[in-house]
Amino acid sequence: MILVTGGLGMIGAHTAAALADLGEEVVITAHRRTDVPSFLAGRATVETVDVADRDAFLALGERYDIGGIVHLAGSIPEPDPIPYFRRDTAALLTALEAARTWGVARFAVAGSISSYEGLAQRPWTEDLALPSAVPPHPIAAFKKAVEPLTLFALAGTGVHPVLLRIGSTWGPLMDPESPFNPVPSTVGAMLRGERPRPLPAAGGDFAYAPDSGRAIALLMTEPSLAHTVYNVSSGVPFAAGELVEALNAALPGSGGASVPVETPEGTPEDAPYLDTARLRAETGFAPAFDLRAAVAHYVGWRRENAR
Repeated sequence: MILVTGGLGMIGAHTAAALADLGEEVVITAHRRTDVPSFLAGRATVETVDVADRDAFLALGERYDIGGIVHLAGSIPEPDPIPYFRRDTAALLTALEAARTWGVARFAVAGSISSYEGLAQRPWTEDLALPSAVPPHPIAAFKKAVEPLTLFALAGTGVHPVLLRIGSTWGPLMDPESPFNPVPSTVGAMLRGERPRPLPAAGGDFAYAPDSGRAIALLMTEPSLAHTVYNVSSGVPFAAGELVEALNAALPGSGGASVPVETPEGTPEDAPYLDTARLRAETGFAPAFDLRAAVAHYVGWRRENAR
């Protein structure tokens, strides 16, 4: 059985569904969110547990035979980052202690594309030395700090750490007004008949949530892994113009052609994006969605769901 913390969040729910697709038994933790999305209903056991509650979390090991952990739970920062860092560090340490106590085979933890922030190379590969640039957001700062903490805590334990450097993921269950990706808010505005905010000129990294969840599931179920760090994304950047074309195709007559784009528009390669050769070589992963298919799928989801 595989435990997914934060399993009702966007990436967590899609990871849990992908694990179920692969025939795995899945238990997920939920804390603030309790609604189970339709694509996961009846396919995973849901435990209402705050991951930072050490005793409650470790008690899961008494009820389930857990052989792997995907740690995706996280909270939302407030203006003062210290309480956020304290909460999410406590949750990480609890999950790491559980991995060691239960003797799981593999512990995967969410990192971020932002760990590469400050590097001029394109694309970003796992072997690049991470710069000391100040991360652009408290979440990015924490996810960069997660990596050495996880590696040190699991060294010599027999638990294989898997550091997931996840690209700019979007899709079903994402906050529709999230500032971290322009697609959900753009689709939402177009469905309401409103003018969207300008799209970033160069576009950027493209990771659709169902594909990201499947990539993580493959990394958890592959019999052996040769590395500890894996980029998780489509491996294909997009330009703003390509997104406008995809919006026009998915929402004909909704004014997609008039979606504003920052100027001057760049090429896809201008924006940071992740190389996924390692992920593909070791797991056989290939995205099921290109940009147009992802936008069409998301539009269909949003017509029936608020987020």
